Amino acid sequence: MPDQSTPEAASTGLRQEAVADDVTVKDGISRRRLLGTAGATGLALGVAGAAVGYGAAPAGATPLTSVGSDRIQFHVKHQPGITDALQSRGHLVAFDLAAGTGRTQAAALLRRWSATAERLMAGEPSPHDDTDVARDAGPSSLTITFGFGHSFFDRTGLQKQRPAALDPLPDFSSDQLDKARSNGDLWVQIGANDALVAFHALRAIQKDAGRAARIRWQMNGFNRSPGATAQPMTARNLMGQIDGTRNPKPSDPDFDQRVFVPASSEPAWMANGSYAVVRRIRMLLDDWEKLSLSQQQNVIGRRKSDGAPLSGGTETTAMDLEKTDSQGNLVVPINAHARITRPDQNGGAALLRRPFSYHDGFDADGTPDAGLLFVCWQADPLRGFVPVQRKLDRGDALSQYIRHEASGLFAVPGGAAKGEYVGQRLLEG
Repeated sequence: MPDQSTPEAASTGLRQEAVADDVTVKDGISRRRLLGTAGATGLALGVAGAAVGYGAAPAGATPLTSVGSDRIQFHVKHQPGITDALQSRGHLVAFDLAAGTGRTQAAALLRRWSATAERLMAGEPSPHDDTDVARDAGPSSLTITFGFGHSFFDRTGLQKQRPAALDPLPDFSSDQLDKARSNGDLWVQIGANDALVAFHALRAIQKDAGRAARIRWQMNGFNRSPGATAQPMTARNLMGQIDGTRNPKPSDPDFDQRVFVPASSEPAWMANGSYAVVRRIRMLLDDWEKLSLSQQQNVIGRRKSDGAPLSGGTETTAMDLEKTDSQGNLVVPINAHARITRPDQNGGAALLRRPFSYHDGFDADGTPDAGLLFVCWQADPLRGFVPVQRKLDRGDALSQYIRHEASGLFAVPGGAAKGEYVGQRLLEG
């Protein structure tokens, strides 16, 4: 779990629209009233009058809160769900194309999925057979993101369009991977700040697959709910640690270079896209919780209370890797997780982490099946995830308290332009 923070609610990368207070929509209802509190951000309605009676409140009813009204746009340069703030609920699901499904059927599937995603992200019902699960809610920052696995190109006869960066990840000594819960032809990431909105999207995507694809695996995750802390802060994971402070930020001058594929790259259909590495990382919480606070902090290299480096300062203070104590010992241990994952210790390799925690019950002996659905984004996994994970594999103190149980790598193309569907330049190019 490379030590780089998750995007926060106040992230400058949020793609949300401000709402003018003096603009009114259908039936004379002000947008402020529709969207809830005066401090709300996001746009509940795509255009005046859209979605009234489904995602928005009718006249005289209690307006949506800011959480429910927040909307993220579907037609953007980079697909939604990459730089947007972490949501409180997530679903990851991989599909395999059915036997006999080729390029034409795959294109029709991505067209259906894109149309559904656009409507649901706007707070509208799905195009057909809507289940009404989310009828009373707004968009709730819903994002739906689509990607292609290595095997997709063999099944559709598009091998010549498969990016070299999509070559399978190498084996790592700490891996204990379940092949049935790894990889897949297609991958969908769903996130929302309401559990019912997220499930509604998951069900719609599954139904849209029809006979063209079947679910290979599906995982459910969560994060802290918006407003649960006094101010926006870096999330904590199930070990109780503030989960990193060094995530690349959209304001960084090299952010796009690290996270997104350049427009001039090959294959051309991946322009403005990114590569997602997905890992189900089980936390061995019974063993971890037996450690003293001091031992836990030495494993991570940061204070548990506020995420500050053991060398001193605050959460965002640069770590002093050379600082020693009165006995001459390194204050940040040589095998501390935060030391090993620093970009300057890995040739500049950096990842945009956007994970979810998970809890899937307990084993027969009471051991919790819980941990992290690790999702990281980069322009090239061979220069991002792979070198960092290799370094962790060789001596990370955290390794004995976690277990990598599933893995996947997916090519996520750039966002669909208005009138296009995701992956159109690949499937119709």
